[in-house]
Amino acid sequence: MNFLITGGAGFIGGHLTAALLKAGHKVTVIDNYSTGSPRNLAEVSNDPALTVLEGDILNYDQLDVLVEKADVIYHLAAAVGVELVVHDPVRTIRTNVEGSGRVLELAAKFRRRIILASTSEVYGKSSHPEFNENDDLLIGCPVRSRWSYACSKLLDEFYLMAYYRNMGLPGTVVRFFNTVGPRQTGQYGMVVPRFVKAALADQTLKVYGTGEQSRCFCHVFDTVRALVALAECPESIGKIYNIGSTHVVSIMELAQKVISQLNSASKIELVPYEQAYEHGFEDMLRRKPDTRAVQTLLNWQPEHSLEDIINDVAADIRSGL
Repeated sequence: MNFLITGGAGFIGGHLTAALLKAGHKVTVIDNYSTGSPRNLAEVSNDPALTVLEGDILNYDQLDVLVEKADVIYHLAAAVGVELVVHDPVRTIRTNVEGSGRVLELAAKFRRRIILASTSEVYGKSSHPEFNENDDLLIGCPVRSRWSYACSKLLDEFYLMAYYRNMGLPGTVVRFFNTVGPRQTGQYGMVVPRFVKAALADQTLKVYGTGEQSRCFCHVFDTVRALVALAECPESIGKIYNIGSTHVVSIMELAQKVISQLNSASKIELVPYEQAYEHGFEDMLRRKPDTRAVQTLLNWQPEHSLEDIINDVAADIRSGL
């Protein structure tokens, strides 16, 4: 089969590309390298079944040709990372809304199977103990740029569902919950590689806010397994699926675990949100997915523990030192 991956040189895209090539498929990647990197495709760069194009989905003039040739599209291109979202909300909105709109319009035109990457951020300020795909959503005030990412990705979801209902677009939405693993960078605020890199250098781990906020971290290998399986499952068309681990850990506990597991001499410092990001920054205190839908559909569940994640991220960082 022929696969098109927008944002394929990103962290998740690189691992997905490798998995599809290993399975014998042809893959075309388009990426503008704004947050992606050729490093994420280095291990498969010489594969004759891979085509890598540098370009922006907002203005790439041959995007229609790429979509028409594809059997399946993974739309991963997006502005991601809390720091990027807070400090460049215009770029976030344009990339996530206008770029996705263009890809979805073409996918609908040529009736191509598409998997659209969304995010747990769309659940916003919900106080539910775990988030279900059918929950109502509670997004913060527009004056907080923090929520521009959530709103832009939610609009992407509405876009896909509109094309599904009106034109029969064979699309599926996936909401990622803190996907982590080798080759992820802490440059845009990703907490696990940021903590691991600091711990390996015996530097201070900076925990933003109180550290009581909790997350569930899913290994990228597990996320990729779900992505591949969903594309092959017609029952998933027109639906939304959470993809993530259900193991809850506070950010303070994460910092402590990283230090302990890596035998680091690092200390922990609490940094107020206002100092880390901007005045009035709001965060989600809890982010646990209800993954029963994807588990029931695919018999999928994460196979890698948090310990595995820390070890794999540490090994990757060490290899690049």
